Amino acid sequence: MKLVQVLIAACIILSGVSYAAELTIGLIPEQNVFKQMKRYKPLGKYLEEKTKNKISFTILSRYGNIIESFDKMKLDGAFWGSFTGAMAIVKLGIKPIARPVNRDGTSTYHGYILVRKDSGIKNVADMQGKVIAFVERATTAGYIFPRSYFNKHGIKDINTYFKEYYFTGSHDAAIHAVLDKKADIACAKNTVYEILSRDDKRIKDELMIIARSPDVPSNGLGLRQHLAFDIKADIKETLLEMHKDPKGKLVLEEFGVVQFIETTEADYAPVFEIAESAGINLKDYEYINK
Repeated sequence: MKLVQVLIAACIILSGVSYAAELTIGLIPEQNVFKQMKRYKPLGKYLEEKTKNKISFTILSRYGNIIESFDKMKLDGAFWGSFTGAMAIVKLGIKPIARPVNRDGTSTYHGYILVRKDSGIKNVADMQGKVIAFVERATTAGYIFPRSYFNKHGIKDINTYFKEYYFTGSHDAAIHAVLDKKADIACAKNTVYEILSRDDKRIKDELMIIARSPDVPSNGLGLRQHLAFDIKADIKETLLEMHKDPKGKLVLEEFGVVQFIETTEADYAPVFEIAESAGINLKDYEYINK
């Protein structure tokens, strides 16, 4: 037994890598999964180097899965969307710690309801009998805000008001659905809209924004309630300070943000308000798509 222990120790030393803990962080499918993993990988490597904890990312197949699978997959944390973050606070006791600041200086995003400029749709009344593309039931921009917006305009039953509605699974897919005339209306977040429009000028040339949601927190990191305090503290400090480190600054640039800022449950107040106006109770909300 002693010989085996010595050999294991020697292998660890020779490999040059020894981690204090191994953490698995969940990611929601905000964009194409390959682009998503490519974006997060350098951040994970930086956190590993600074905190000495092994960081692995796993992309969930659907938004709602991040709540459903958190305990099943034994995740240690996740980069929650604003709505999944609000649900995680209520359902799982998750503690938000940090979120990114975008290049334009904002640390929030908002939702859009989009149509084609040549569709003839100017308002909610014009949407009756049309096809609408949502993202997921567990997204603020891609479903909760539109339901709130329709409620305020007297549309209580989307099953009868629209000819059809369906879920695309990601914000970029929803935007492309209306751009390519597979849907008449799309719901998506502004950050993805801006990213896509940089590479495809048709998006701003051919699409029109009908409605905009209040600002909600950008996708932020929240860790499980009972994760060791020192691990939480190390990860939080590393994220909040990395913009001061030349190497960290390069990682942030590649990630597409300027820094991370502290985030708390209070930052999710607008999300709770939108959910309430949509008639949604977070404690018993059925967020799995049907």
